[in-house]
Amino acid sequence: MIRLPLLDADAPDRFPDPARALAEPNGLLAFGGDLSPPRLLAAYRLGIFPWFGEGEPILWWSPDPRCAFRTETLRINRSLRRQLRGKAWRLSMDHAFEQVIRACAAPRANDSGTWLVPEMIDAYVQLHRLGHAHSVEVWDGERLVGGIYGVAVGRLFCGESMFSAESGGSRLALTALGRLLHEMDFPLLDTQVSNSHTLGLGAVEIPRTAFLREVSRLSAVPGPTGNWAAFTPRLIQPCAGH
Repeated sequence: MIRLPLLDADAPDRFPDPARALAEPNGLLAFGGDLSPPRLLAAYRLGIFPWFGEGEPILWWSPDPRCAFRTETLRINRSLRRQLRGKAWRLSMDHAFEQVIRACAAPRANDSGTWLVPEMIDAYVQLHRLGHAHSVEVWDGERLVGGIYGVAVGRLFCGESMFSAESGGSRLALTALGRLLHEMDFPLLDTQVSNSHTLGLGAVEIPRTAFLREVSRLSAVPGPTGNWAAFTPRLIQPCAGH
């Protein structure tokens, strides 16, 4: 029988030591609590994130190893440039956060469901309104064709999800976000759990102990706060030579 700590409803900043997380399922640490902004921000500062499905209690995770991008390595490579050839796409930031998160939650081919249940969507929309969660949008005219969103704590960016309505949309959003974060002295873009897709895009696996040291250091460094829409002009352009 699996025994997990139940989070104290009256202590939103209190979590178990991530070293106590289960090996199977990898990283499962605790359950319960809520998705209030103070609890979510406290979790991210400790290298912990929520992940659960419809009908499940709130589950909290800190897997080992952790998957992340080194932002200095994210560039428009040759294959993405080929995909973008002839497209007049444009990029924006924090212009359509709710639209991005709802597109990420939409059913996808061969998926049985989504972990972005309504209470998760509401929680991250609230974080966005408070200036902690951010999105990059990719547009074809007025149509949203790709995007990514996540949470910034200090100088650490915790990526949550991305989507494509057209091939290359999510890769462009990810690359644009990574290049901007690199310019802003965010060295890591956390992607939480490794999979063949993110590893194929250049993400690396980091032992949890090393990742948590980076989280502690980076989350303590003040970063930009509030809405990031003003950073839109600093995003790479799809046809630029980056």
